[in-house]
Amino acid sequence: MISVLPAHRADRESADASATAWALAARGGDPDAADHFVRALHGDVLRYVTHLSGDPQTAHDLTQDTFARALGSLHRFEGRASARTWLLSIARRAVADSLRRAAVRPRIADAVDWRTAQERVQSCELPGFDEGVALLDLLESLPDDRREAFLLTQVVGLSYEEAAGFVGCPVGTVRSRVSRARATLERLVREAEAAGVLAA
Repeated sequence: MISVLPAHRADRESADASATAWALAARGGDPDAADHFVRALHGDVLRYVTHLSGDPQTAHDLTQDTFARALGSLHRFEGRASARTWLLSIARRAVADSLRRAAVRPRIADAVDWRTAQERVQSCELPGFDEGVALLDLLESLPDDRREAFLLTQVVGLSYEEAAGFVGCPVGTVRSRVSRARATLERLVREAEAAGVLAA
């Protein structure tokens, strides 16, 4: 039987099916399956929480928190959605909880901006470094719903159908949000390039 799906989509669906099967097996107490489940989806969760939190410094902690929550609630996972979709919904709650805790945490007043200081010591000579920083800045300018749809489909790699199930809206809404986000990003890039030419 010949698949009519594009190779990358077929591969992703196969990977999702495997991750879901491992999650269900882990629910039954299989430690090897739990290990496979974590390894299969670790990179997706890390990318997602990094973009949602906007803080690469805490992304690994948030990823660990996500998997700790997931493994603790595996007994409730029934495989109705893919394990990836289920796990990313947990990741979103972990980031939201982290942001809430940070908002009420007492802050030390200091003249030194630790984030700026950290950025200054990081190497800016890596290929694509400046473009990556610029893209993150542009993404921050998008409305939350469009940014989330764009990140889920274009960065994490979910299909529009998976993203719609994850966000809880119609597929057409996700397509519209991604299209509008892409149009906004293209316009902002053109404006930034034009400003750069004028400045030069």
